[in-house]
Amino acid sequence: MNILAIETSCDETAAAVLDENKLLSDVVYSQLAIHQSYGGVVPELASRAHLQTIIPTIDEALHKAKIRRQQLDGIAVTYGPGLVGALLVGVNVAKALAFANRIPLLGVNHLEGHIFANRLDHPQLEPPMITLLISGGHTMLILVENWGKYRILGQTIDDAAGEAFDKVAKMLTLAYPGGPVIDEYAVKGDVNFVRFPRALNKKDNFNFSFSGLKTAVLNYIESKPEQFVRQHIYDICAGFQMAVADVLIDKTSSLAKKYQLEQVTLAGGVARNEFIRHQFSVRAGEEGYSIYFPSPNFCTDNAAMIGKAGLFHLQNGECSSFDL
Repeated sequence: MNILAIETSCDETAAAVLDENKLLSDVVYSQLAIHQSYGGVVPELASRAHLQTIIPTIDEALHKAKIRRQQLDGIAVTYGPGLVGALLVGVNVAKALAFANRIPLLGVNHLEGHIFANRLDHPQLEPPMITLLISGGHTMLILVENWGKYRILGQTIDDAAGEAFDKVAKMLTLAYPGGPVIDEYAVKGDVNFVRFPRALNKKDNFNFSFSGLKTAVLNYIESKPEQFVRQHIYDICAGFQMAVADVLIDKTSSLAKKYQLEQVTLAGGVARNEFIRHQFSVRAGEEGYSIYFPSPNFCTDNAAMIGKAGLFHLQNGECSSFDL
């Protein structure tokens, strides 16, 4: 059983081919060079870039997998959430391919795709488990009761963790996207140089808030001479990153303990952060739960994770209609 997966929810055009046992190809065209000078994703430019690259990306994925379109058993595609114009490109191409080849269309929720990303590296992983999904648009704690059955137990009430990284990087005039740069800078800094606030830190509150942290960093930067900020930029990055990590780890660990679950997975672009991964591993060892991370290339948007979720739905006879 072979399926083609398509992902165009934001600023990556991605296609992958999978069968029941392995990933046959995984192709990602990044639009970073297009959006970097704007300091963020420009939706109109993203949609145009998807239009230009979607067919070559699909063709390359099929070529690398040594699979012809006639050999496909289904087409999986991200239908949301995401940028509307960007999503339409992927969904319409997927519909056309599914219709032309008379094979099932498999609409996949982008967030469910991130949950399934861990199965690409850890095929033995089975629910129940807690998934912390941390990205530029979402920060949420999800109880995975079974594949396809989820409960959101906590989420951000304002900004996502990834957005906070990007905004703080912009305050410090660092490059976009800010997450990888702050991760790199923080390694050279002192996490105890400045302590920023940890919001919503009550024991039984599993929601997140990062807007106050952003404001605290901004106020700190504006209260210091520019030369001081330049001199201590590594320390500021380290203090900010520590504040984010503390909240993520404390809430996730408390939730795992409350539900007596021994498996925790991370997902989403911020799950690439080396410091957060390390701190989670340390806490998991202390508290006795197992922690799983996707490979870095499966943390950011990709079609392989969409295909993994799509395969699950296809095997369970859960196909989408063409009014997706």
